[in-house]
Amino acid sequence: MQWIQKQLRLKARPRGVHLVTREVLDAVPELAGLEVGILHLFIQHTSASLAINENADPDVRADLERHLNVLAPENAPHYQHVLEGPDDMPAHIKSVLIGSALSIPVSQGRLALGAWQGIYLCEHRDQGGARQLVLTLQGAPRS
Repeated sequence: MQWIQKQLRLKARPRGVHLVTREVLDAVPELAGLEVGILHLFIQHTSASLAINENADPDVRADLERHLNVLAPENAPHYQHVLEGPDDMPAHIKSVLIGSALSIPVSQGRLALGAWQGIYLCEHRDQGGARQLVLTLQGAPRS
């Protein structure tokens, strides 16, 4: 059994849902050497999240962002946490709804994602800055 852990710093992105599958794969070339395993991704932030969804049509990402803004709007009168700007509390709510971690199976040296699946960084702040991920890869080496 092999364990690898790395940090991946994703460049700053504007608010929205961004496909980051290629950046994740580039960060763990060791993945190709595993027959079976798990890649665990964890984002070290409370105002951004990680998800798996449609990787082909960018309209899905735009629609998801618009829907999240309806679910957790800025300037809601019931928010008490308002000192960090109008996008901060909605960002925390969105992060809780979507989540901070993913576990993806590894099969024959590849992520076992479906044909239309990709890894999303969901940036919930207008100016969230660079985002830090912890990537933990565990698995059995290929024969």
